[in-house]
Amino acid sequence: MRFAHIVPPTSPAPRLVVVREEECAFVGDLFAGAPETLDALIAGGEELLDRVRESSASAAWRPLASPVFAPAILTPPVILAIGLNYAAHSGELGLKTDATPTVFALWPNSLSSHEATTTWPRSLSESVDYEAELGVLIGRPARDVAEDSALDHVWGYTVVNDITARDIQFSEAQWSRCKSFDGFTPTGPFVVTADEIPDPQSLHIWTVVDGRTVQDATTGQMVRPVSTLIAHLSRSVTLLPGTLISTGSPGGAGYSRDPQIFLRDRSTVTVGVDGIGELTTHCRILD
Repeated sequence: MRFAHIVPPTSPAPRLVVVREEECAFVGDLFAGAPETLDALIAGGEELLDRVRESSASAAWRPLASPVFAPAILTPPVILAIGLNYAAHSGELGLKTDATPTVFALWPNSLSSHEATTTWPRSLSESVDYEAELGVLIGRPARDVAEDSALDHVWGYTVVNDITARDIQFSEAQWSRCKSFDGFTPTGPFVVTADEIPDPQSLHIWTVVDGRTVQDATTGQMVRPVSTLIAHLSRSVTLLPGTLISTGSPGGAGYSRDPQIFLRDRSTVTVGVDGIGELTTHCRILD
C-alpha cells in the first residue's frame, strides 16, 4: 500500500491518506478510531494495517489533485542517517568508508515535505548540496536482530533528500548541524509498505537539479545493505516503531563536481527512488 500526509484546505492539521494511482482516501474516515497519521498507523502494528487494507476496498476515493503534502512521517522517535554508504560518494568527498557505518542523528526541525520551500541565510552557507537517499521506516521494535531477519522489522520505505551545508560539514567534527537546518530533510511524498518493495537493494535512485540529472545509481551499490544497517544499529539501541533511517547517498554530489554545483536561490531539486516516488524541494537563499 501507498500512504501520504496531506493538508486539507479546511484544516491546518495533516491527515493520512491511502493512495492508489491518481486517487486517495482519508484513512481516518475508513472506520471508527482509524488512525489520522502514519505515526499512529505504524504504532498500531500489523493488525491495524490489515484493517486499513481491508477497509480501503470500500473507501470513498477522490482525485489526488494538487495536494499540499506534509512530511512522510510527522514525529519519528529519531531520524538516523548513514554516511559514506556508497563507495562512489565516499571517494568523491575524499573520505574513507570505515569498518563500521558512519551514523549521525538529524534533528526533527529539519523535516520538510514534497513541493515545500527550504530557506537558509547566505551568511551561513553558500555551499548547500543535495543527496538522494532511500528512507527506511521501522515497524516492529528491533533489538539485536540478525541480518537475515532485519527486514522483517521494516514497515515501509520513502524518499529522503539529505540536504547538506558542505562548508559547515567540513569545518566541524560532527555532521548533525550541517544537515539539520530547518527544512534540510525533505521526505515523501509517499511511504510504500514493505511488501511492495521485496528487495530494497534493487531500486533506481536519482537526482535532478534545475533540469539536469546529477545522480543516477542503484541502491544495490550500497556498501552495507538495509538489512546490515538495521542489524548494526539494533545491537546498541532498540529501534522503535516510526524510526526513520536515511541510508546514504550515491555518487554525484555537487560538492565534488568540476565546476561544483550547489543549490542556488530559486533552485529546484527533485530526488527519486523508482517504485516509491519523486520528492521535489524549492530553494530560497535569504540575504
